Amino acid sequence: MRIAHFCLISILLISFFTMIGCDDITHDNQADRPETARDFPRPYRPVSEVIGNRFWTEAKRDEAGEAELLMDWADIKEGMTVADLGAGEGYYTVRLSKRVGKEGRVLAQDIDGNALKKLATRVGREEFSNVAIQKGDVDNPKLPKGSFDRVFMVHMYHEVTEPYAFLWQLYPALAEGGEVIVVDRDFPTDKHGIPPRLLFCEFESLGYSLTGFSEQLDVGGYFAKFEANGKRPSPDKIEICKDTQ
Repeated sequence: MRIAHFCLISILLISFFTMIGCDDITHDNQADRPETARDFPRPYRPVSEVIGNRFWTEAKRDEAGEAELLMDWADIKEGMTVADLGAGEGYYTVRLSKRVGKEGRVLAQDIDGNALKKLATRVGREEFSNVAIQKGDVDNPKLPKGSFDRVFMVHMYHEVTEPYAFLWQLYPALAEGGEVIVVDRDFPTDKHGIPPRLLFCEFESLGYSLTGFSEQLDVGGYFAKFEANGKRPSPDKIEICKDTQ
C-alpha cells in the first residue's frame, strides 16, 4: 500500500513539474522578444549582430559613387519625402536632403540613440533644415501613415531581429506609388548580408512586390526595390520563408 501511495505521489509531482516546465519553455521562447512582436513569426534564419552604423567610410563610398548611383536608380527627385532607416550618422540622410531640396523632406531613423545624437549635431551644424530625426524600435520603424515616396534600407535589413513585424509595420507608411529601396550583399544572413531570393520571399510574404533589382558589385552588393501590392496579411497568416538561403 505504501509503495502504491509513493508511486502515486511521484507521478503527481512529475506531472506538476512537467507542466511548470512546459509553461516556462513557452514563456522563454517569447521572453527575448518585444511584446509588440509576439504575434508575428520569427525569421527562419540567423540574424546578423549589429556591429556598427558605418559600412565603409564616407570617402570610400563617394569614391565608388554609391549614393549618386542609388539615388538615380531609385529615381529620387526634388520635393520627395524619403525615410532613411538605419540612418546611423547620416551618410545617406545628408545626401538625400540635398537631392530632395527645400520642398522635400527626409526622416532619419535608427534604433541607436547615440548615433542619432551625432546625426542631430551634424544636421544642425550643416543646417539641413528639411531633415527630421526619430528613434525607432527593432520591430517597428514608427513612420507616419501614407507619408513616404521612398524608404531607404541600406545595409541594415539583415540586422533587423524582427523582420516580419518590421515590414508589416512599415507597409502603411508608403504613399501612393511609394517604394522601399534595399541595399544589401549576397551573403548568408549571419555574415552581414542576405541572399536576394530570401529577401524577395520575406518581402513578398508581407504583401510587397519586387519592382526592380540590380547587381552592383562596384559598390559591394545589390539594389532591390519593392512596392506595396495591397495584400498585407494579418500577422497570423504570414508565411515564413524557409530553405531560401
